[in-house]
Amino acid sequence: MGGVRGWVLIMNKKERLVAAIENGTVIDHIPSEKTYQVASLLGLHKLTEPVTIGYNYPSEKVGKKGLIKVSDKFFSDEEISRLSVVAPKVVLSIIKDYEVVEKKTVEIPNELHGIVKCNNPKCITNNEPMNTYFTVVDKLNGIVRCHYCDKEQDIKNVKLC
Repeated sequence: MGGVRGWVLIMNKKERLVAAIENGTVIDHIPSEKTYQVASLLGLHKLTEPVTIGYNYPSEKVGKKGLIKVSDKFFSDEEISRLSVVAPKVVLSIIKDYEVVEKKTVEIPNELHGIVKCNNPKCITNNEPMNTYFTVVDKLNGIVRCHYCDKEQDIKNVKLC
């Protein structure tokens, strides 16, 4: 009997690379090279709750992936919108009592307010104290347009506010 119990523990260790969380959020399928940028963007270094960051896990979806588990933290829509700029298509799982109660793929919203900077140096948002405002004109290719100067930008090349 003791041998079987030990074998089950070994199998669980092989199957689960990162410990389960009781309540919180799991951010999965992060492109590996974006993992630490996502952690920084969400200000995870400021949290007092446990945070687990995994890097370079094998993934059929993105090749190598990152994974972040944040105990007792549920992200706001604004935080998720910021996340979508850096790593669209990541999967957020909301965990309650060790169970996934909600799972969603992060999508770029139709509008971005105060999230990215305009790369046009003459744009009013770079010369006056005001929030930026972009419309997403092509979600597939990640093209956004500044509401104030009409400059189009590739979302892969924008800088965050």
